[in-house]
Amino acid sequence: MPKYDNRYFGSIVETFETMARERGLFPIITCTRRDPELEVEAARTMLSYQVEWLVSTGATDPDRISDLCTAAGVGSLNLDLPGTKAPSIISDNFSGARELTRRILLNSRARLGEARPLLFIGGRARDHNTSERIRGFRSAHADIEVPVEEHHILASGYAPEKAAASLALLAAQEGSVPEGMFVNSTISLEGVMRWIKQSGRYAHRKPVIGCFDWDPFAALLGDDVEMVRQDVQRMLDAVFAIIDNGSADKALIEIPAIFRENFIA
Repeated sequence: MPKYDNRYFGSIVETFETMARERGLFPIITCTRRDPELEVEAARTMLSYQVEWLVSTGATDPDRISDLCTAAGVGSLNLDLPGTKAPSIISDNFSGARELTRRILLNSRARLGEARPLLFIGGRARDHNTSERIRGFRSAHADIEVPVEEHHILASGYAPEKAAASLALLAAQEGSVPEGMFVNSTISLEGVMRWIKQSGRYAHRKPVIGCFDWDPFAALLGDDVEMVRQDVQRMLDAVFAIIDNGSADKALIEIPAIFRENFIA
């Protein structure tokens, strides 16, 4: 796992443990903090324990881990971020981002009287998930003929501090910040909301925000924040279908995201 302090990854851990134990399997889970060397160290250690399967969640270099598993004769899977050498189960990031962007633009139009170009903030542009979400972000703008301001795509990392610093720099450079934002995770949303409160930039009118992630507390921020929830249960159903069958028909399985009206408490 890359992180624990996130509703999405925490839900993956809890659901994975439950589903593994239901099958008489003993789950071993470790957090590698998106550090490629820690990921490889964890993989080698788990292989030394003679695990039957290794699931890499959000790994920075999943193919390197798959190579280690292949050499050891152990099955491997990628979850959340895809690789090319093992089956991968991920969210449908493009479609989810396109729909989320469309909703933010419509909310912006209803609030401001027109749909204005949005700010994209959070994530790492070189990661598959972020690049696909940026592609969906651009596509939704094109659908309603609103231009994308390329210098307003701020994929400088997931950490809250990086999101806050990016907004502060943008405000200093341009004197203002767009009133509509696509935030790439609840981790980044922490930094965005902290900066909004501290900066006082939106004292008279709240920004219109959409977040490609979900947290019940963030969801209580109100209608100003549109959220999309990744379908952890369906993703792990696909993972364990492969483990149960010992193989996969598809190299890449994309699971649709869930939007607010379909949330189940």
